[in-house]
Amino acid sequence: MIAGPRNATDLALFDFDHTITDADSFGRFIRDLATPRQLAMAKWTAGPWLAGYRLGLVSARRLRERVLKLAFRGRGEAEIREYGARHAQEVLPGLLRPEMMQRIAWHRERGDTVVLVSASLDVYLQPWCERHGLELICNRLEARNGVLTGRYRDGDCGPRKARLIRARYDVGAYPQVHAYGDSREDLDMLALAQQRWYRGRQVA
Repeated sequence: MIAGPRNATDLALFDFDHTITDADSFGRFIRDLATPRQLAMAKWTAGPWLAGYRLGLVSARRLRERVLKLAFRGRGEAEIREYGARHAQEVLPGLLRPEMMQRIAWHRERGDTVVLVSASLDVYLQPWCERHGLELICNRLEARNGVLTGRYRDGDCGPRKARLIRARYDVGAYPQVHAYGDSREDLDMLALAQQRWYRGRQVA
């Protein structure tokens, strides 16, 4: 079902990592929950992919898929969701940009529909959004019989942010759309908006 505006309020779309936060919550979460064996293996199995990403040779999507399989395949879903809830409560508050939290508060005070649109994970973003009263579009971990597969449930949303927003919200029915992002994966999302903020600066 596609949602329209409530009482003619605006729609505000926020990326998470390096937009609301000043660090990579996905990488921090992976490092915190990885077993000693996984950390030892990561140097050889994920290290070259990370180097390729930093050189622009590997996309963020391909890197996430690689890390996802290494970190989550075979782990218990309940265990990881418990990690996620603790991460949301104990770690995320220390990563937040005060000015962006003020911007979110401003939108909420206006009565805008505020949506977090992120390629990071539901296991910690869902409890964080519930605490702050935000709607959420993000990557969701796939599980079978309570065991994680190391894949996304519905595919990686990072390159599909704008498509997923349009599928859920009647973007053209809102008086104004505001969008905040920091990476190439956010550009299509920003293109939906009249008020665009990229890496902390308003752009035309």
